[in-house]
Amino acid sequence: MKHYDKLIFVSESDTITSPMAEAILSRHFLLEDILILSKGLVVLFPEPINPKAEAVLVAQGLTMKDHMSDPLDEADFDDRTLVLTITGAEKERLLRDFANPINVFSLSEYIRAEGEVHDPYGGTLGDYGQCFRELNAQIERLAGILQQEELN
Repeated sequence: MKHYDKLIFVSESDTITSPMAEAILSRHFLLEDILILSKGLVVLFPEPINPKAEAVLVAQGLTMKDHMSDPLDEADFDDRTLVLTITGAEKERLLRDFANPINVFSLSEYIRAEGEVHDPYGGTLGDYGQCFRELNAQIERLAGILQQEELN
């Protein structure tokens, strides 16, 4: 049985890690349709995905070229929405800044993994590639967990 109708990846600015996570999970076949989005904790105005993040996605046959950053809002929280922050620090900020957050976990917490994805902001293209590999490994596990939850 499907637990969630929507999954929102949340990062600081919604320009690097969360849109990359959205792109990676969107390519997975899930037993049930789930709306996959990404949002940011600090979005003052819409911005496109970071060019280095997009270059890494394109090299993997993915793209988020039409993505514009979007702020997380109180209305995003409900019983049928899973909210996954990329890092534990982002989860703590979210829990502090929002009045009624529910179904909120860090990505590594939800998949029961050690370590977190490192934000490559300001780094080299290689750093962005490493971020993609870390995200991809965690999202592979996430896809498996979501599939298993749908079967139960």
